[in-house]
Parts: sequence; structure tokens; C-alpha cells
Amino acid sequence: MAELRLDTTPLRESRDFRLLFWAGGAFYLGAMVSYVAVPYQLYHLTGSNFAVGVVGIVELVPLVVFGLYGGALADHLDRRAMLVATGTAQLVLTAALMVNAFLPQPQLWLIYVLAGLLAAAESLQRPSKEALVPRTVRHEQLPAAMAVSSLGREVSLLAGPMIGGVLLQAVGVGWCFAVDVAGLIAATSLFAAMRRYPPSDRSTPPSLAGILDGLRYALSRRDLLGTYLVDIVAMVMAMPIVLFPALATHVFKTPSLLGLLYSAESVGSLLMTATSGWTSRVHHHGRAVILAAVAWGAAIAIAGIAPSIWLALVALTAAGACDMISGIFRSTIWNQTIPDEIRGRLAGIELLSYSLGPLGGQVRSGIVADAWSVRASITSGGVLCVGGVLVTVGWLRGFWSYDDRTDEHAVRERAIRQLRAAEATRVAPD
Repeated sequence: MAELRLDTTPLRESRDFRLLFWAGGAFYLGAMVSYVAVPYQLYHLTGSNFAVGVVGIVELVPLVVFGLYGGALADHLDRRAMLVATGTAQLVLTAALMVNAFLPQPQLWLIYVLAGLLAAAESLQRPSKEALVPRTVRHEQLPAAMAVSSLGREVSLLAGPMIGGVLLQAVGVGWCFAVDVAGLIAATSLFAAMRRYPPSDRSTPPSLAGILDGLRYALSRRDLLGTYLVDIVAMVMAMPIVLFPALATHVFKTPSLLGLLYSAESVGSLLMTATSGWTSRVHHHGRAVILAAVAWGAAIAIAGIAPSIWLALVALTAAGACDMISGIFRSTIWNQTIPDEIRGRLAGIELLSYSLGPLGGQVRSGIVADAWSVRASITSGGVLCVGGVLVTVGWLRGFWSYDDRTDEHAVRERAIRQLRAAEATRVAPD
């Protein structure tokens, strides 16, 4: 049991990691309350499912463009300053959504404009946030740091929609945005309390050439390609969330349990992170990512053929745990091997890889379900995920044998961090 217990050493030893942790919790909690409120408000104003879906299209271009540019900025500017500036921008924009919601006649066009601007601000911020974690903890603490960060995020992702649902029924949309504003105030204040994190001496001004350099670096390393492609394949082939309403209503005939389908994966992720102490003792991270992705696909396939909703919930809970295992080890590979001077640009690429994959998965699931059936769409997606991951790994080959003790990139970054720590210790007494 001691080996399963969540390793909270990064929280105890690093003040700035604690600040990042609590800021992330406040940010995600408020964001998930708004995540429920925006589609509810759009549907309430228009009565159109298409109008609700358009907000996703509005957010897509800012996600791609500003995610990549935000990565370039993260490599050139003080990352703490980026967090504070973009957090302030999100605070102002969310406050505008709140004011609009309290108007007697909220403006529909303004919701779309603000949603696009918020997507841009968040995409600018996220690479700096992701790239900052390796500088707040010791190299060997990164697996534990990834697990702890995931725990805080998953708690907020699970609690936020529930709080949003209660607020919508009790006091209305405007107060949902008010909660998000409060969360952004807390998160931005915590970011401001961190110390400065100036860029590396080898940083370059943000440019298209710099972004392309980051892309070339990512494509030149099979271990990084493995983390991107395995996750994209798993999400595109086996992301069935869009089918949950039909699964609950038409397949299991229990629409009242729809909320359980939506929360099952988050429950699995929470259980996984709460028992993630063993992850720090795993060194073959590529192998862990592959096995977790295969298990994810198998669990989704079982959910598709499950004879009862209760067995489907168990399978989805297992799928959520597998997804979290994959996420922990993918993040560990990124943070242990990517040089600090390009970490932001690579974080921008990662943002795209784990944002566009689920979007493609929703499209695939919907098309197959309409052409075939809901069960067939979910089950075939799981089977295709298993096959697709195995084909991808066979093409990449070396990803299976990745070992952080001997990988040249991990060894180099470990040595650099140890040298910097030694230099800081020598300078400190002066």
C-alpha cells in the first residue's frame, strides 16, 4: 500500500510547484463551471444544437494558431509573466461574459466573440504553464509532479460541472461566470506570487522559423513522435463521449444515469492518481504509454458491448485510469528530455496533439454511429485503437525500449539540471 500512495514530495519541497498546483485547481474549477454554462446559455437563447456546436468551431482556429505562438513566447519571455498577463486577459474576458449574462437580453454575437478570445488567451497561457513545471521540481521528481498535477486537475474537472449544474438551476448563468471570475482571480494571484523564470540564454525571438524549428525537433525524435501519435490514434479511434446521450437513452434505456457515464472516466483518473506512487519506480516510460493506450482501447470496446450500464461504467472507469497512466508517462518523457530553451514550443505542439485527437474522435464516433449503430461505433473504435496503437509502435520501433536511465536526451537533461543545481548552491552563500 505504501508503494501505491500518491507521492506528494514535490508539493512539500517546492513552493512554486505548490503555487502552480493550487492555481491550476482554481483555474480548472472555474473553467469547468463556465464549460457547462456557455452551451447552456447558447441553447437557452437560440434553441439550436447547431448554435451550440458553432462555439467549438469558433474556438478551433485560436487553439491552433495561438497554441503554437504561445509556445514560442514561452521560450522567449519570463514564463511567470506570461501566466500573469494571460490570466489577467482571461479574467477580463470572463467578466465580460458575466456582465453579458446578467443583461435583460444577453447578446449572442458577444458570446461567440468572447469564446474565441478566451480560447486564444488560454492557448497562449498553457505552453508557459506546462513548460514551467520542470523548472520548479527536481529532475527525479517529475513523475510524481505529473501525477500530483493530474490529481488537482481531475478533481476540478469532476467537481466543476456538478457545481455548474447546481448553479444553473439555482441562480442562473451569470453566477456560473462569477465563479469562474473568482477562480481566475485566485489563480492569477498565485501565479504573481511565484518567482521570476526568465528565458534561457539560448532563447530566440518568437517567429514562424522558430516554431518550425520546434516542429522539426519533435519530428526528429521517435520517442516524442511516439507520445504524440499513440495518443492521437487512441483518441481518434476510441473517444465515444459524443455518443453517451444515445447510449444512456436508447441503448440502456436509463437517461437518468447519463451523468454517471460522463463522470466515470474522471473517477478512474482520480483513482489512478491517488494510487500513483508506483509510477516513480517505472523507467520504461514508452512501454507504459503503449500498454496504457492498448488497455484504454480494450476498455472502450468492452463498454460498447456491455450488457448493462453498470458494466459499461466499470469499463469506462478503467479506461479513465488507463488514460491517466498514459498521460503521466507522456508528460514525464516530455519534461525529462526536452531542452528548456525549446520546451515552450514543444508544449504548444503537445497542446495540439491532445486537443485535436479528441475532436477527431468525436467526429469518427458520430459518423460511424449514424451509419451503423451506437454500440458498433464504440466497440469498433476500441478495437481500432488497439490495432492502430500496435501498428504505430511497430513503425516507431524504438519507442517500446525507451528507458529514462539510458536515453541520451534524458541523461543530458539530468546532467544539465544537476550542474545548474550545483552552481546555484555555490552562489547561494554569496
